[in-house]
Amino acid sequence: MMSYEVEQTEEEWRNILTGIQYHVLREKDTEYAFRNEYWDNKEKGIYRCAGCGNELFASKDKFDSGTGWPSFSRPIKEDRVEYDTDSSIGMTRTEVRCARCGGHLGHVFDDGPPPTGIRYCMNSASLTFERAE
Repeated sequence: MMSYEVEQTEEEWRNILTGIQYHVLREKDTEYAFRNEYWDNKEKGIYRCAGCGNELFASKDKFDSGTGWPSFSRPIKEDRVEYDTDSSIGMTRTEVRCARCGGHLGHVFDDGPPPTGIRYCMNSASLTFERAE
């Protein structure tokens, strides 16, 4: 079992998170495309982990991927996220987790725009948004 800076029991996570946040962050669920809070958000600000508040993505790196989920070309800092192999649905993907609490955020793909060519496809339920002043 990995050790994280922010650790809670499953009961504590259930009390802290909403139902959908718990399913996504702790049980690696995926929310519906085009029916989630941030897929079409165009405001300037910072996206944080809904579990622990870790700053993950900046609006300047958000783009419309056409997938119906919030997509980013890079994290704020590479050490804010960690990666794992996910073979759960009969294909191999790269899972993205919060490096501070281990919460499941989404997956990363190599079909993003320049300059990175990367698409961080995140679940809105795994994020909170802090508007820029």
